[in-house]
Amino acid sequence: MTTNITFPPHGRLMTKLTALGPYLRQKQSSEGHFFFDCLASCISAKKAPEEREFWGWWLILTATDTGFEYRYYFGRYDSKGDWVKENLPAKHEQAVLQTLDDFYAKLTELLNNEFELDVSAAGELEEAELGTVA
Repeated sequence: MTTNITFPPHGRLMTKLTALGPYLRQKQSSEGHFFFDCLASCISAKKAPEEREFWGWWLILTATDTGFEYRYYFGRYDSKGDWVKENLPAKHEQAVLQTLDDFYAKLTELLNNEFELDVSAAGELEEAELGTVA
């Protein structure tokens, strides 16, 4: 039996995803492609705000036939406003992982429960699948 998946209009989806928190980057998102990130832990609060760098994560959500698949990465958000993929220092790891876990729970609840869309890891995901570690 084939199930027809109906995606909500892009504008409605953008509104709902934006409401999840300060994660969605609207300028880096487009129809069927959404870019989220989180500046979870400041590297040096002693620097001027425009020069500060952060440890955090970014997640790319892409539409599939049955819902969405995600890829996520960890790294440093540099003073130029770019993400650089790097290993997290041990003292920042817990804060970064907690924000990603919290976000993933909200994201999957919204997409699964409100829109009845699946969320799964991309096949080539290098990190562990989200939601698989308690």
